[in-house]
Amino acid sequence: MTANKQWSLGAKLALLGAPFLLLVLLSTAATLWVSWQLDGGAAAVNEAGRMRMQAYRMSFSVGLVQTGAVPAQQIEEFDQSISILRTGDPERPLFVPWDSNVREKFETVARDWSGYRARWLDGRPAQPAERLAEETGAFVADIDALVVAIESHMARWTAVLYLLQVSVLTLAILVAVILVYTGYVFVLEPVGQLKQAIEKIQQGNFDARVEHLTSDEFGTLAQGFNGMAENLQHMYRHLEHKVAEKTGELEEKNERLEGLYEVTALVANSTALDDLAQGFVKSVARIARADGVTIRWSDQDNQRYLMLAAQGMPQALVDAEQCIEKGGCYCGAVSAEPGLRVIPIQADQTLSQLSCARAGFKTVINIPVRLHERLMGEVDLFFNARVSPTPALRSLLEALGSHLASAMENLRLNALEKEAAVAQERLYLARELHDSIAQSLAFTKIQVQLMRDAVRSGNSAEIQSVLEEIEIGVRESYGDVRELLIHFRTRTNAEDIEPALVTTLRKFEHQSGVGTSFSIQGQGMPLSPDLQIQVLHIIQEALSNVRKHAHATQVGLDVRQQPAWRFAVSDNGVGFDFAGDQPDETHVGLRIMKERAQRIGAELDVISAPGQGTSVVLTLPPHAQPMAQVVVPPAESVTA
Repeated sequence: MTANKQWSLGAKLALLGAPFLLLVLLSTAATLWVSWQLDGGAAAVNEAGRMRMQAYRMSFSVGLVQTGAVPAQQIEEFDQSISILRTGDPERPLFVPWDSNVREKFETVARDWSGYRARWLDGRPAQPAERLAEETGAFVADIDALVVAIESHMARWTAVLYLLQVSVLTLAILVAVILVYTGYVFVLEPVGQLKQAIEKIQQGNFDARVEHLTSDEFGTLAQGFNGMAENLQHMYRHLEHKVAEKTGELEEKNERLEGLYEVTALVANSTALDDLAQGFVKSVARIARADGVTIRWSDQDNQRYLMLAAQGMPQALVDAEQCIEKGGCYCGAVSAEPGLRVIPIQADQTLSQLSCARAGFKTVINIPVRLHERLMGEVDLFFNARVSPTPALRSLLEALGSHLASAMENLRLNALEKEAAVAQERLYLARELHDSIAQSLAFTKIQVQLMRDAVRSGNSAEIQSVLEEIEIGVRESYGDVRELLIHFRTRTNAEDIEPALVTTLRKFEHQSGVGTSFSIQGQGMPLSPDLQIQVLHIIQEALSNVRKHAHATQVGLDVRQQPAWRFAVSDNGVGFDFAGDQPDETHVGLRIMKERAQRIGAELDVISAPGQGTSVVLTLPPHAQPMAQVVVPPAESVTA
């Protein structure tokens, strides 16, 4: 049996439109070619007409110049016109539309030109002037005959052009009519049939079908529609059963989703272990429709299980099973299986002493709480009847167990993180006190010992000198304490350090009475909060040195963000003789700044000279923004 050849809609339209497209292209090409011929012929007529003017001009020159030859330029121009008409000029374009008549007229002009030139233009004319006018008129008449022949030929081409244009217009109208017809036959009619069938389906008539099937895409669409209509008819006949079944599935899924969202919200918002455990047992009891729920947490060796929370359980059972041994009951029985277990409670004499059996429970579902293959505890669901959870409920309960494990682990990690943060802050406070106040107190302690020696010796001048040193030390310690309090209250911005720098300068200006200025240039990526804290403390230490030692009246902070972050603190104070990169023990502030700069991988430069002020320049390494590149104590959380 021979299969019918399948033609797609695109193939049909292409097969139909290809001949018309070819005809249009050929007609267009012919029209362009005829137009080209007419353009060249018009230029040829213009050039031949110019030859008449040249002939008269040469005749006029011969009549005026009887004693000499005609200028060679005029002869050359006429020869050039003859040559252009003979060979044509594609650039203009210019070419003669040759036929037998045109060629005959052209050869007559060329022959007449040769005789005319020999008699009148080459050398001295040997005939009277009256003869010249007669021959010039005859020569121009031959040129007119050539022009008339060319124009006659062009008239025929013009008629051909009009015919081609009328043909193209007729063809366009014919193509439009055929396309409209084929569009109706191949597109509109199948679409109309589909529309009628769809309207019948919308009205509830599921017997509607598309009868006229073609071999193109609309035929495939019609077959698909017929198949869809059959399925709709079949589904409509069993609609009530399907709706009830799907509604039950949707309700079950919706209930599971609500339970999952509820537990997820509880996990996200719980900050205390007791709140998390109590909220979890209430949610799981409602989701699983359990008569009782307990959460038991295991020790590191999984030998004991501690009850964290219970819901719907007898108080006697809760009191008796606050802590149970491994394997002592259905609860706390470690299983090698990773999933939950459904355990029927047998009413035999061996287990009659179990609290759950005495409470009347018939089934217990054990849900292990695991995190990364590590057993952390279990959730036990108790039922007063024999139950078997569906696969969907099993999956949901296991997911809830995983959520609980993650939440408990997050609470533990948060507690450890807080402890680590407190320890880091205490270490930071100790380092700050050691680097600032401890130095002043050690100096004061030495002065107290010197005071004792001076008192024993009775040297009043030395006593006065030591008292002054002690007063200076106490004043510096007091200033350091106030400065530390100000530093601890300073906060950085998570995106920009500029507000913190402005606040620091304002506090320094209020504390010291020294005028300040601030400038920032460039657009750079923001620094991480930890890195901002270290930079801020270095700048604060530089300002502290200005307050203590510089005797300055003006301090400037210049910040440049590109190509690398650069902070420069400059003053107009007394300055000092700074030699070398390592400050000695008399420059504690510089040493502290050096240590901080080394900790973040930055470069610290100190430029100073006696009487010339001091500049402290901090340059951060390139790409210093990511938080992972700077690991420092979280000093930004320290408060006064």
